[in-house]
Amino acid sequence: MEEYRRRVLDTVLDDLQPALRAVVIQGAKGVGKTATASRRARTVIRLDREVERTSFAAQPELIAELPGPVLIDEWQRWPESWDVVRRAVDDGSPRGHLLLTGSSAPRGATVHSGAGRIVPLRLRPLSLVERGVAEPTVSLAALLAGEATITGESEVRLTDYADQIVATGFPGIYDEPARTRPALIDAYLENLVQREFAEQGYPVRKPQVLAAWLAGYAAATSTTTQYSRILDAATPGEGDKPARSTTIAYRDVLSGLWVLDPLPAWLPTRNEFDRLASTPKHQLADPGLAARLLRASASSLVLGRRDHLLGPLFEHLVALCVQVYAQASNAAVSHLRTRNGDHEVDIVVEDIEGKVVAMEVKLTPTPTDADVKHLRWLRQKLGDDLADAVVVTTGPRAYRRPDGIAVVPAALLGP
Repeated sequence: MEEYRRRVLDTVLDDLQPALRAVVIQGAKGVGKTATASRRARTVIRLDREVERTSFAAQPELIAELPGPVLIDEWQRWPESWDVVRRAVDDGSPRGHLLLTGSSAPRGATVHSGAGRIVPLRLRPLSLVERGVAEPTVSLAALLAGEATITGESEVRLTDYADQIVATGFPGIYDEPARTRPALIDAYLENLVQREFAEQGYPVRKPQVLAAWLAGYAAATSTTTQYSRILDAATPGEGDKPARSTTIAYRDVLSGLWVLDPLPAWLPTRNEFDRLASTPKHQLADPGLAARLLRASASSLVLGRRDHLLGPLFEHLVALCVQVYAQASNAAVSHLRTRNGDHEVDIVVEDIEGKVVAMEVKLTPTPTDADVKHLRWLRQKLGDDLADAVVVTTGPRAYRRPDGIAVVPAALLGP
């Protein structure tokens, strides 16, 4: 067996699982949910196997007697399993006894809320730290606490970041030779279009239109482009475009499958921010999916005809990493944009105390005053609520500028 890559979520689970009666690990296919959960289980019930599914459905009450922790893998293959766990919690199941992995239930399945009983945790594709690209020297938790030491050297360069983008953070793809990855990503996307929609109760009559819509969404990576424009980009020159209800279904199913991971708009409850926009920033589960949908290779991102995509895809990679790290601090990740677009901050991290870390993402190794103007504006607005301001770069060194804004290479940022 291949060596397990420890995930940032493992640290969260180390803390929470023993105290909770039931935890569900959610995320897109291929992110490693089963690998992470099964290492914590004594009993594994794999519902994607018909024999185990049939056996469990015949006597679900035995879940209370099995050696725990008990993992119900791919729970959505028998949606009633969710209610089995919910009832077990109501009946006093021991803490730390129940784990689930999977995605949303198929359309038409009746699943009662697990609110207050089953705690959801998101597993995303591998961050740069989890890939072992470099040893992180700047902690997001320390940034939120206002106690970060900004130091460190990185040998990761622009071309390396391009390689990391196209490699994806799906463990089963990332660990394969570079020459085989494009075929594996194509297979992932083909399965998504041809099979997973049907499994969710949404058979696709025109798979090519869905594939084109996905490519249009990928082209809008790290922007707030309207969905109508994404549809227009996906069906240029076509008078018979899919109905709005069809494209809404695309979005809803892809969200339910955790394939879309949009960055929500930051909407604080402060009067001086009443002009903020509320549109999410478009991002897929992994920037490598977007790169492949747009037929971008690492070399074409750096030097070729796809070089205009490198900035948005690098921002997507950083946002993915920040969301992984923020989970360890129980912090929320979003973006900021005023309605008229005069101020934008790429990433806003806010903890439960209301402390904020603001981040701009830049390809340049050495940011200028122009690159930090929005961070300075936000610092004036927030005052002491701004714990720190950071420019995440592709450069070699972490340091503080004379204005106090931190400059941190993406590879050196960690949880």
